[in-house]
Amino acid sequence: MNITLSILVIASIFFMRGKVRSDLVAVCALLGLVLFGILAPSEALAGFSNSVVIMMIGLFVVGAGIFRTGLAKMISSKILQTAGNSENKLFILVMLATASIGAFVSNTGTVAVMMPIIVSMAASANISPRRYLMPLAFASSMGMFTLISTPPNLVINNALIEAGYTALSFFSFAPIGFVALSVGVIVLFFLSKMLISKSDSSDNKKKQGKSLKELAEEYNLSHQSYKIDVKDDSPLVNKSLAELKIATHYDVSISKIIRKTGNSRFRKNYTEEVAGPKSIIQKDDILYCLGAKENIERFVSENNLHLERHNDKDVFSESQDSGIAEIFIMPNSRLINRTISDIRFREEYNVNVLGIQRQKEYQMHDIKDTKLHSGDALLIQGTWKDLANLDDRQDDLVLVGQPLKEASKVTLDQKAPIAAIIMLLMIIAMVFEFVPSVIAIMLAATAMVITGCLRNVEEAYSSINWESVVLIGAMLPMATAFQNTGVDTLISGGLVNKLGNMGPYALMAGIYFCTSLLTMFISNTATAVLFTPIALKAAIGMGVSPYPFLFAVAVAAGMCFASPFSTPPNALVMTAGRYSFMDYVKVGLPLQIVMGIVMILVLPLLFPFYE
Repeated sequence: MNITLSILVIASIFFMRGKVRSDLVAVCALLGLVLFGILAPSEALAGFSNSVVIMMIGLFVVGAGIFRTGLAKMISSKILQTAGNSENKLFILVMLATASIGAFVSNTGTVAVMMPIIVSMAASANISPRRYLMPLAFASSMGMFTLISTPPNLVINNALIEAGYTALSFFSFAPIGFVALSVGVIVLFFLSKMLISKSDSSDNKKKQGKSLKELAEEYNLSHQSYKIDVKDDSPLVNKSLAELKIATHYDVSISKIIRKTGNSRFRKNYTEEVAGPKSIIQKDDILYCLGAKENIERFVSENNLHLERHNDKDVFSESQDSGIAEIFIMPNSRLINRTISDIRFREEYNVNVLGIQRQKEYQMHDIKDTKLHSGDALLIQGTWKDLANLDDRQDDLVLVGQPLKEASKVTLDQKAPIAAIIMLLMIIAMVFEFVPSVIAIMLAATAMVITGCLRNVEEAYSSINWESVVLIGAMLPMATAFQNTGVDTLISGGLVNKLGNMGPYALMAGIYFCTSLLTMFISNTATAVLFTPIALKAAIGMGVSPYPFLFAVAVAAGMCFASPFSTPPNALVMTAGRYSFMDYVKVGLPLQIVMGIVMILVLPLLFPFYE
């Protein structure tokens, strides 16, 4: 028992510190339980064949198909289109649309799809997006209307089945979801106004979203952008940028090339090209460059170039062909801990990286060797077509800086109706129990690949968040370790002894707030796995129905708002909304407390203690 608790405490510390990947921590904890003889190898590996893990894998693939075909974005855009310019109407629609989509697909994926739409809609409505992005993340967790909306829901359902109780239906969580969303909309309607400062309000009265010029000023490009003329005898002439390696030798980035194509009596004619590795420099070209003044001067003097008068207005003027935009790195992106050079941004995405913003600090020099972190914002330049194509890379990054004209004019893939039919059939099969839920999900995932909603099997595999899968598979046997050593009996017995005399309400409240507190520091799925057997044992020990207790665990683990690190959606909007840790405390903590009180009162009414 002491060894099991020690392994749990050490694992929890590593979970909270966040410096080691959570899946690696979980695997090490699992191996520790095996090496100390607490779990047999078969018991340790049983988690990876658990139906919860298989269902999670299938849901990742189904969600990827829904996002890839543009189905989720179509639904979001159509709903948000009705908001017009009403700030309060937009707020309510953001909450409702996000919770509705989050009920059926990954909450992280839901936020990734909704975030650029919300930013665009807020800009067109002349409102600060800060009021909407945090509620967006919270609403994705509140939409627990279905069995598949969050992993903790699946965890408690699996525990009930294994204990011999009746399984939950697909919409068992629907009443809880309605209560949670209603409370969330009312509370956040007032609390979210605290996220808007006076400067945000006054600024938004003057502007219609982020323009190219505003992005350039935000990243302080005005003091490091230059126009350079290429002379006839320059050694750069007729050479490609890949050959010249200008960024390596001079720490100067060429973002755009203007080429004169002819003269008329009244005007000059030019062609514009976004600089890439294959771009060839020709005589009389005008190079738009970024870099420190001393680096620019050395580049000019060593290559017989002519430096024109510095003019950032000209360098970053509006163009029909190209522009600059902002992207954010996703929490589970494969770009994390890789440098710009390693990723080869120009070759991979056909865009130039101009700067990096990390926690309100801007880095404009030596960025090619900077390792990217989750939540980093990158200022990029490219053609509007290439910038728009980044919208399809939502597993790795989210495009929010491009000023979209209308969010409703999103081009949909022809496979969107097929994805809708597959999702609908999956839901029907689960609701009416034609086949077991795990089979319905696997059928839907397979259909997404066969029908072409995903390009190929490789894309299906790449859509799976293996860190989450391994984390759940490795943590599930911890419940077995609790049973083998009597830890679950110890904790549940302690809760019953301390709170049991005060009645089932007090005992459920203790379980709820213990789960809620731990979820602020470690994964909500890991917390649900740990507290589910404890809640089950406590309910049985008190002689009451385990259903309200297990629902308390799922709700407390699924809805944690007081920390940006408790759920991926919370972390994802942190940089995009320019939120500080204290913003989550002053808005999320009151919501979390109010939600807890309401749920403790409501859950026994929906699922009585005594059947």
